[in-house]
Amino acid sequence: MKMLKSAVASLAALGVAGSAMAQDSVLVGHLVDFTGPTSFVGSHYGPGVKDAVDYINSQGGIGGTKIKLETVDYAYKVPEAVRLYSQWKSRGMVALQGWGTGDTEALISFVARDKIPVWSASYSAHLTDPTGKNPKTKKPAPFNFFYGPSYSDACRALVQWAKSDADAKGVAKPIFVHTGDNHPYPNAPKAACAEYAKELGFTVATPVVVPLAPGDFKAQCLTIKESGAQYVFVGNLGGSVVSLLKSCRTVGVEATYMGNPWAGDYLTIMAAEAKGFVFPSSTPFYEQDAPGMALVRKIAEAGQGMGDKKPTHHYIRGICAAYYMKEAMEWAKANGGLTGAKIRDGMYAKKDWVPKGLEGVCLPSTWTTTDHRGLMKVAINRGTFADGKVKIERIAETELPRRDDWLGR
Repeated sequence: MKMLKSAVASLAALGVAGSAMAQDSVLVGHLVDFTGPTSFVGSHYGPGVKDAVDYINSQGGIGGTKIKLETVDYAYKVPEAVRLYSQWKSRGMVALQGWGTGDTEALISFVARDKIPVWSASYSAHLTDPTGKNPKTKKPAPFNFFYGPSYSDACRALVQWAKSDADAKGVAKPIFVHTGDNHPYPNAPKAACAEYAKELGFTVATPVVVPLAPGDFKAQCLTIKESGAQYVFVGNLGGSVVSLLKSCRTVGVEATYMGNPWAGDYLTIMAAEAKGFVFPSSTPFYEQDAPGMALVRKIAEAGQGMGDKKPTHHYIRGICAAYYMKEAMEWAKANGGLTGAKIRDGMYAKKDWVPKGLEGVCLPSTWTTTDHRGLMKVAINRGTFADGKVKIERIAETELPRRDDWLGR
């Protein structure tokens, strides 16, 4: 009996030791697109996440536990993302830093079953209803988070601004049109934004399909021109946006172009030689001042991700995503351990939450057990290229209501 007790005690001690050893590091998968169709912005956001995690580890990690971040370029291929998820899960992954809408939505049921929280760079509103409270929600997403307004809410804010702009110009019945590829990412806000545009008094024209890859889009631009739309929502990003703006300028489209959260940055505006491209943001730009920009610059200078390139605000959003995960992990470690479920619970621990050191960079955000719309404030900017320089100015800011019928849509 004494020998049995001794053996049990030894096994228990080994279990404790094993648990402690496991907490020396935790595995976090990191999906990035550096070579696929969204690499124009993926090559900024992905390094933002990685540089931030490297910096967090250099400062001691999560109370001594290092984040083992495995960054893999899946080139925006959904099956590859699902394969990598399964592989990481089998190796004990506790959290995932994700990327695209197609793959993030494809993984909703998997991460809910496996209790693995995801911070995605997809801002699809379909990820914001954790319980299925809204009967129109496609699928409850209890383990999905992102920093920033959803694609739908960003589009709603743009339409709200467009209505005030149309009123100021004396346009009685403005026309709105959605453009973008027939793909989960540009399609995510299409129906919801059109509904709100109609609610505000817009005539909504038939959406125009524009490929995500760059090309000659004169045919699409002629369709936009024939619709009479004064306000064009741009659902794509990078080279596709550049091609659209240039093609539409060639055929003489006179309209205001409004981009989704990934469509606007100084690189796109410069490449397209844009004149008044309107787009949303949820952080300052790299050259702007805010208390937390000191930490952003430390992370960028210590990191390897951007080389000698000036980071865009997409890079900064990646930092915010990493730091919300960091603080959720810190809460989890202090409240039961670094498990996926506890890390998820850590996302509910604070209200109007700004990660320490990033004041004025990551805007106050709140996630609850029934609502994963972390941020409802949308800043609206206008970017113009002139005299060889890009000028970006803030033209509006709005706080959207948390309408129940908008949850998950």
